[in-house]
Amino acid sequence: MRGIKDKVIIVAGGGSGIGAATARRLAEEGAKVVVGDINADGASAVTDAIRAAGGRATAQVFDITEDESCADLVATAVKAYGQVNGLFNVAADTSQNTLGRDTTVVDVPLEVWRRSLEVNLTGYFLTARHTIPALLAAGGGAIVNTISGLVLYGDRNRVAYGASKSGILALSKHIALGWGKENVRCNVVAPGLTLTENSQELNSPQYRDEVLPRLCSPRFGRPEDLASAVTFLLSDEAEWINGHVLPVNGGRGLG
Repeated sequence: MRGIKDKVIIVAGGGSGIGAATARRLAEEGAKVVVGDINADGASAVTDAIRAAGGRATAQVFDITEDESCADLVATAVKAYGQVNGLFNVAADTSQNTLGRDTTVVDVPLEVWRRSLEVNLTGYFLTARHTIPALLAAGGGAIVNTISGLVLYGDRNRVAYGASKSGILALSKHIALGWGKENVRCNVVAPGLTLTENSQELNSPQYRDEVLPRLCSPRFGRPEDLASAVTFLLSDEAEWINGHVLPVNGGRGLG
């Protein structure tokens, strides 16, 4: 892919699932990748795999809810590779304790609501807050944020998750409008049901059987599907795409 080789890309939430697949794809395309994750073992495993394949990667343990930790993530990238050219935000609290207890506006536990906003929205605010100055110092760059299909077609449950992801959309458009003239792009990917290990634990076979007929495609998403889309949006191939939402969802919502 043109215009990704030698770029320095931070993957915030790169220790598993979509983030791990994207970190690997970026490295395959020649990028230098900083894999940030609260799970030290996950981040290390991804970077070890990248290095074993001949790529360049650095692991950084970080907590997306902590301002100082997000600042350290960016500083690590600059120290390791001299600059930052891109950020992929994919971190989210999809644990059974949070997403697993997310229900309706009437019933959702307040701590689930607050935790969802803290990780999914405030966390993306913090990483962007510290990355944008680094992108400007490098002459520009790109941010890709992850929302959810819930933002596009709604959900009867998971109100906290959906609301936090909707906020990311507004944040992303703010960045595109605010710094686009300075060569900073910000786009959004909206995954449909993607069969990561965590997703398969959270979504029962019965639920998957209900969702599949709503897709135009014959299968669910794979982490590699998102990795391809994100790598494109971070590359120079997408230089004239800014403030855009790219659904990667097998055509859900068309019929």
